[in-house]
Amino acid sequence: MATRTHQPLAERLRPKTLGEVIGQQHLLGPGMSLRIAFESGQPHSCILWGPPGTGKTTIARLMADAFDAQFLSISAVLGGVKDIREAVEQATLARDGLTQQRTIVFVDEVHRFNKSQQDAFLPHVESGLFTFIGATTENPSFEVNSALLSRAAVYVLQSLNEGDLKQIVAKAQSIQAVPAIDEAAIDRLVAYADGDARRLLNTLETLAVAAGAEKLTNISDEWLLRVLGERMRRYDKGGEQFYDTISALHKSVRGSDPDAALYWFVRMLDGGADPRYMARRLVRMASEDIGLADPRALRLALDAAEVYERLGTPEGELALAECVVYLAIAPKSNAVYKAYNAVRALVKKDTTRPVPMHLRNAPTKLMKELDYGKGYRYAHDEEGGFAAGERYLPEGLEGQVFYEPVERGLEIRIGEKLRELRRRNAEKDD
Repeated sequence: MATRTHQPLAERLRPKTLGEVIGQQHLLGPGMSLRIAFESGQPHSCILWGPPGTGKTTIARLMADAFDAQFLSISAVLGGVKDIREAVEQATLARDGLTQQRTIVFVDEVHRFNKSQQDAFLPHVESGLFTFIGATTENPSFEVNSALLSRAAVYVLQSLNEGDLKQIVAKAQSIQAVPAIDEAAIDRLVAYADGDARRLLNTLETLAVAAGAEKLTNISDEWLLRVLGERMRRYDKGGEQFYDTISALHKSVRGSDPDAALYWFVRMLDGGADPRYMARRLVRMASEDIGLADPRALRLALDAAEVYERLGTPEGELALAECVVYLAIAPKSNAVYKAYNAVRALVKKDTTRPVPMHLRNAPTKLMKELDYGKGYRYAHDEEGGFAAGERYLPEGLEGQVFYEPVERGLEIRIGEKLRELRRRNAEKDD
């Protein structure tokens, strides 16, 4: 007797029609861009950009179904040029066969392919041999070749919200894949999933197996915590502890305590925080709390984020830890942060002041006759490359100062430079 293969819950709940898709209604709702593309009857190459577990693969499969196309899937993590060649061969056979079937080639994690691998798709996309659909969690502007990007529409998918995730729980219960779940336990599951449907479904499947072994008909919050262990208890993205811990990390960096900063960083990772989220917070710290006191800090934070993307867990986390320590010991300045907020507040409440005539561009004869650009002094032609006494702020804001460097790090030198330039301006006014 043949053994029946177990079908994962994610596959059992995979939508069969557009109407069954949960979330992404900004793309798939009536009259929305991707819905219109489905209804057009003509497939087109596209890139689906969004966080994990938002339905990129599902949408690609539904597109193949909608156009009665052969669906070929390539993983850029595991595949290479050989897989691309095989896809070309299968697409050619489908096109030239009796049914003359279209082909959709779906490339998951397309940003993992290098330039030459991405270029290998171009001639076949241009010839119409197949429709290319790429899925990526990274910004395609940086990770996808411009030649391929110019031939594909980009659709931005969003993390699923709380209501979407609760719908998925309800669907799993409707097919009796999981027993009844208390409301508090559902809330915890949804917070743990953090917008990722795949993570939610995998967790539900784990719970179903454990509940079945114990012959449970109801999952309580207490049982949920016991089964899934410390990780779920300690990591509650929607809860107070999560935000308290990230606050402790940020304040330890700001307070120049590398030991405490490293401790809170590891606590976040140990509690299940996404290292990509941590990388984003480090970039924020570098720009907000260090700024121009050490401009290298921002570059280091960006480099650490890139290293993590290339190495993943756990190797990439060391680069993030290195960044945490550097940020903690770097000289601190929030001068740019304060200046930026001050200007934002002013612009928000102020009138729209006209650009001074001498600063306006004058590309036409009429504009020159109207004195656009008249009297402008070209700084490069002035002594020391500085037009002393020249005014750049709108009328009524002359002499306004927003940026005040601190006496730390590189901003010591910046402050000296600014004081000298302001002295020269004052002498010119006299």
